[in-house]
Amino acid sequence: MTMLRNFLPQSAARRVRNKISGSKISREVGAAMSTQSAQGTPPPHLPAYLHLADGTTMEGKSFGKHKSIDGEVVFSTGMVGYTEGLTDPSYAGQILTLTTPMVGNYGVPSRTVKDEFGLHKYFESYKIHAAGLLVQDYAHHYSHWNAASSLGSWLDESDVPAICGIDTRMLTKKIRETGALLGRIEIDDTAPVPDWSQQASPNARNLVAEVSVPEVNVYGAGNPLKIIAVDCGMKNNIIRQLVKRGAELTVVPWDYPFAEKMGEYDGLFLSNGPGDPTMCVETIEQLEKVIGLSEGEMKPIFGICLGNQLMGLAAGGKAVKLPFGNRGQNQPVINDVTGEAYITPQNHGYAIDRTTLTENWKTLFTNLNDGTNEGIIHTSRPYMTAQFHPEAANGPTDTEFLFDTFLNACREPSTGIKFPRRKVAPPKPNVKKVLLLGSGGTSIGQAGEFDYSGGQAIKALKEEGMEVVLMNPNIASVQTNVDDKSETKADHVFFLPVTPSFVEEVIKREKPDGIVVSMGGQTALNCAVEMYLAGTFDKYNLQVLGTQIDAVINTEDRQIFSDKLHEIDEKIAESYTATTVDEGYAHAQKIGFPLMIRSAFALGGLGSGICHDEAHFRNMAAQALSVSPQILVERSMKGWKEVEYEVVRDCYDNCITVCNMENFDPLGVHTGDSIVMAPSQTLSNEEYHMLRQTALKVVRHLGIVGECNIQYALHPESLEYCIIEVNARLSRSSALASKATGYPLAFVAAKLGLGIPLTEIENAVTKKTQACFEPSLDYIVTKIPRWDMSKFEGVSQEIGSAMKSVGEVMGIGRTMEESLQKAARMVDPSIKGFQPRMKFETMEELKQELAVPTDKRLYAIAQAMHEKSLTVKEIHDITKIDYWFLRRCEAIVDTWDRASQHSLADISGELLRECKEKGYSDIQISDMVGGGATEDDVRSKRIDAGIVPVTKQIDTLAAEFPAETNYLYMTYNGKENDVEPQNGGIMVLGSGAYRIGSSIEFDWCGVSCIRALRKMGYKATMVNYNPETVSTDYDECDRLYFEELSRERVLDIYQRDSSDGVVISVGGQIPNNIAVPLANAGVNIMGTPANMIDNAEDRKKFSAALDEIGVQQPRWKELTSNEEALAFANDVGYPVLVRPSYVLSGAAMNVAWTDEQLNACLAEASDVSSDHPVVISDFIEGAVEIEMDGVGKDGELIAAAIHEHIENAGVHSGDATLVLPPQSLSAYTKMRVRDASRKIVKRLNITGPTNIQFVAKGTDVMCIECNVRASRSFPFVSKTMGVDFIEAATMAMVGADTSAMDLPTLDTRNRPSSYVGVKAPMFSFTRLRGSDPVLGVEMASTGEVACYGSNMEEAFLKSLLSTGFKMPEKNILITVDPSIAGEMTHSAYQLIENGFELFATPTCGEIFKKNGVPVTIVDYPTESTGLESAEAKLRENDIDLVINIPTYENTRLEDNYKMRRTAVDFGIPLLTNMQLVQVFTSAVDKYKRKEFVGLEPSSLFQHYQDEDPAEAWTSPSEFH
Repeated sequence: MTMLRNFLPQSAARRVRNKISGSKISREVGAAMSTQSAQGTPPPHLPAYLHLADGTTMEGKSFGKHKSIDGEVVFSTGMVGYTEGLTDPSYAGQILTLTTPMVGNYGVPSRTVKDEFGLHKYFESYKIHAAGLLVQDYAHHYSHWNAASSLGSWLDESDVPAICGIDTRMLTKKIRETGALLGRIEIDDTAPVPDWSQQASPNARNLVAEVSVPEVNVYGAGNPLKIIAVDCGMKNNIIRQLVKRGAELTVVPWDYPFAEKMGEYDGLFLSNGPGDPTMCVETIEQLEKVIGLSEGEMKPIFGICLGNQLMGLAAGGKAVKLPFGNRGQNQPVINDVTGEAYITPQNHGYAIDRTTLTENWKTLFTNLNDGTNEGIIHTSRPYMTAQFHPEAANGPTDTEFLFDTFLNACREPSTGIKFPRRKVAPPKPNVKKVLLLGSGGTSIGQAGEFDYSGGQAIKALKEEGMEVVLMNPNIASVQTNVDDKSETKADHVFFLPVTPSFVEEVIKREKPDGIVVSMGGQTALNCAVEMYLAGTFDKYNLQVLGTQIDAVINTEDRQIFSDKLHEIDEKIAESYTATTVDEGYAHAQKIGFPLMIRSAFALGGLGSGICHDEAHFRNMAAQALSVSPQILVERSMKGWKEVEYEVVRDCYDNCITVCNMENFDPLGVHTGDSIVMAPSQTLSNEEYHMLRQTALKVVRHLGIVGECNIQYALHPESLEYCIIEVNARLSRSSALASKATGYPLAFVAAKLGLGIPLTEIENAVTKKTQACFEPSLDYIVTKIPRWDMSKFEGVSQEIGSAMKSVGEVMGIGRTMEESLQKAARMVDPSIKGFQPRMKFETMEELKQELAVPTDKRLYAIAQAMHEKSLTVKEIHDITKIDYWFLRRCEAIVDTWDRASQHSLADISGELLRECKEKGYSDIQISDMVGGGATEDDVRSKRIDAGIVPVTKQIDTLAAEFPAETNYLYMTYNGKENDVEPQNGGIMVLGSGAYRIGSSIEFDWCGVSCIRALRKMGYKATMVNYNPETVSTDYDECDRLYFEELSRERVLDIYQRDSSDGVVISVGGQIPNNIAVPLANAGVNIMGTPANMIDNAEDRKKFSAALDEIGVQQPRWKELTSNEEALAFANDVGYPVLVRPSYVLSGAAMNVAWTDEQLNACLAEASDVSSDHPVVISDFIEGAVEIEMDGVGKDGELIAAAIHEHIENAGVHSGDATLVLPPQSLSAYTKMRVRDASRKIVKRLNITGPTNIQFVAKGTDVMCIECNVRASRSFPFVSKTMGVDFIEAATMAMVGADTSAMDLPTLDTRNRPSSYVGVKAPMFSFTRLRGSDPVLGVEMASTGEVACYGSNMEEAFLKSLLSTGFKMPEKNILITVDPSIAGEMTHSAYQLIENGFELFATPTCGEIFKKNGVPVTIVDYPTESTGLESAEAKLRENDIDLVINIPTYENTRLEDNYKMRRTAVDFGIPLLTNMQLVQVFTSAVDKYKRKEFVGLEPSSLFQHYQDEDPAEAWTSPSEFH
């Protein structure tokens, strides 16, 4: 205690010393000196009140000192840095409201540690200066390696009161609209409301005199530059910044006569401070004298914050009080001299009126948001000021260079103020026509986020007058639409493979001047890199817009990336690149095991993983090098924190971070498979801005223009960090960040690619501020991945560094608990929230799940907490998940424990509200209280108690500026609605998380529905929670609720907005499943009645209905017992099909061939469909599968399209290859399909979309399923037929006339007549290690593509190539069961005729030889007879294609699995279906005989030149 900044009078210093070292306080601090809060730390419970001068009173809970206080209520939008903020003297006399919803997360550091200058190391002064603190949610449990106590105990020891439980957004809006208000924190509920007429504003006091140093002090004695600094409330970091740059800093009181001393110094510094600058009369008088010194005597002057205002007043200007000031860390400021923009921290309530300045002064800085003055500069003398805080602490450090600028002027005053200049920006691209490369079919690691990103880019390019050419074979994407419902569609759309040869042909035809390669994921990026290296872009004088390809290579090539980072002394994990397994192993020996390997030029961690020994390393390295030219062998940092920043930079070097995110799971789990929260929850100001500053430095050095993502590993117990990677393109995280913040990253990035500066792009949400800003969040978002690993045979359930999730959800709440529970339910309707799901029976099983995570780890944590079988510390030690996250999970369970002790009748309103604030649903609460209480009972009780959610806006700026945004969420942690009820309109329920069976195609349906409604003049509300989608773009609808698709939440919205109806038929199975519950609750279901939906979904009811109307179906029986099922199977004969009700993508649907298999299938089906019937039916072998997609209106089909599968029945329709128009169906079969379709639509009284599936064999045409909703094939059918079926369905549902739409009906023939469309599935078996890549009745594909051709074979091959399939060049391995070897002989011989060399396993090969097919026989993987091994040939990449057809009769299960799996692991194309092989060989034959027009890129567009416009069936701009 030898130095309390040495600026207190002795008596005051004594009082402070006594206060800090007093026995009571010392004991409290000593007890709290811990990096985490103790088990059982109680939350705040004492009531406290906030009274405002406008008459408002808000109630909360007291933490900190339990006492009353007066002050001026202000707000700050900073998301970190509460310790620095509270100790900033500029907050003297003010009650500070923090808009970030959760405060106290990382505790408070030690108050006794000093830095090298003798200053308090972690604070901005020796004490808290704010009068009080207001927050929404106080983290009474904290966790941080540098913490010494909780925030509450520090406030208590500092005699500062605080309240939590305040709706800080409501308070911020109030201050925004009425100006800063006088307020009082009151702890006495009997005390009268203050008489505000008698309350004096703190600004009436000379606050500077209260906080200024009372005596002279010197820092950095002996340093060469002598600077005198006037302390008006100077922050410690200002002293640090000046002294470490070589200044001997003499700090003097505010009223010190410094003018007469200027001859002894090289420069004058004016500090920040609180209150009204006009109070500082003595300072202004002294400053006027210094400004007026002669040329020979003048000294450089630099003023910050209050110092800026004092300089303005001394220069003859006037100060004005701002309505609510600028306080936060994201204020964009432009340098009027250089044109450069910076993100600045600010804390001030006054500004200089620039119009009052005298002629020798001009504006230096301007606020880009509100246009206020942010600094002035003298026209001829070295005097400058900044209204913001270049010293930061808290906040961004972008403008620290101003201290260098000032001190350089002090060294050479004659040179004046010289700002560092950035590199001159390159000239704007001179482009009029732009080619945009899409991402192709959706797959694990590359899903719908690129439809959203690409669509945003098209919108931005069209706004700037560009002609846009789009190349994307993803038929289900919204961006490939060419209809008139979208104002910002591409001008030309090519459904073609995104490969260099096809792209070059499009370039030759369309002659674009620019190309965008960053919006199509790794597919577009890898294609572009290949074309760049081949010189294609130079050849056609094509400008790459945005980040240049050499910069992309610098981030994708691991060695170059490492070298680039070392150039700027940045930290990357010890790592080495290798192009062979042996080279990699040599590096592994240097690093030591365990270690990480990563693939270059790969997406979603493909080919990456942690290796524990040499054998594991060699196996993984071989697989990784099969899909990538290079691997990185890297030190493992498993257990470190993983943090991401989304960074935006323009070509003028303006650079911002839009969103930072922190993984709940520590490093070791791929970020795509991690639970992620935004903003970060456990980072201090120092950590947050250290990583932010590094991000800007790296992105500038790499030369990225547009948007990118940087990922860090951060040591959990120090400031050590490593950069993991930079994605120099839009990524999945980019879409998440866009939806999390409301900042449209892809839209902005596309504009930046055209050379437009950030400072000229408007904030799309506020419509008033600029895109050059960093969003501030007053809510928390939680992303949880969606996995479907149970659908794959043999796949490991473990999650690690290679991504396996197929989708993700985003929950928004005002507390971590609310956000987490919402997100957990969004993943799947069967998940109720954060609570145990499946029982881990032993402690060993539970600990194994925690230590080696699978998709069930979150629920293992819930089980341990509910059962009290493991402590938070024990869970942390096993998982390395931060204590803070675990304590918040524990708080969820604590609420359950207390509420479950009550019945619904006696639970208090306060506890019921707490349950809702902690994110519990009504169903969970009914389970909690027991006693037979239902969801409706809970709903009724809470509504009667006034416990209803409020609607809040996502506005990017934490309510600091008004926003007319329609981007909404609901929360129980608030008191006020941001928007009025809509009063009418139609709700459209989206599809939720992407999953196998429900992907981008249902988002297309939802968007089409919304657009159709708005086109007809209806108000349309979208409800969805998938951040990857176009439907959750707030521009698409009148209101977007980023919310749960549950009965409870849909009713909340429906009732509040008095909606006219709800469309449930365009979002897939999730909305369909709540049709009956919603209808029973009085919701108007648009279209087909809910009871008819139930008749179609319930297998028993549907089968009975088919019998009733005379539509043929396979023989069936409702399952009542296993014995009856077995009897049925023996009666009709195996195989039989087991079908549960109300499921998507064939979940738990299985074909059984034996009694044993049937028993297993029945058990799985009853688990999945416990509330609905399970039906068993005859499985028809060798049947053709046919689908009818249609639109009904009052039971009549008004639109219809029939298409067929190439694969026979037995392959799920979502995995089948579809052909439209059908090529092999007889007229009789089509007649039967038309007849049955009419009867079914009539019987179910369908209005809206429907999909009916049939199997045909001989003269039998049997219905197997009817979906009374849109299906996956609707986008394909609509685009192939040239008319939007969902638009027609939407019009039917609202009763509109569709006669002008030219809809194809069941009677329409030959549409299209000259072309064929083929839709092919996309699989992600490569990512699912161990999974068996075979197809069955349960769906496995993750996406789809479609292409067109003059015949089926041409369209088929294009589609196949679009999935990433590589055409074989020479060697093909065939291995099939003897039972089908004869049938395969025809295809095998055809391949020989076409010049391929065949290899076959012994049994199959001998049959081929006997049949006269030349073939080389190779050994089975499990045998060694001296022949070359099939598996070895695959591993050596000596095979170009594997044909392996599994059958029921096959006995070599292990051999066949090994060959299939090895093919997938080594990137070798694989065909596993006989009908596909037959079409493929036929197509190859036609291709080789050059019967195609349009497959070879060189002849791709020949058929357009020959086409008769009268025969064309698509728009002239929609190419095939």
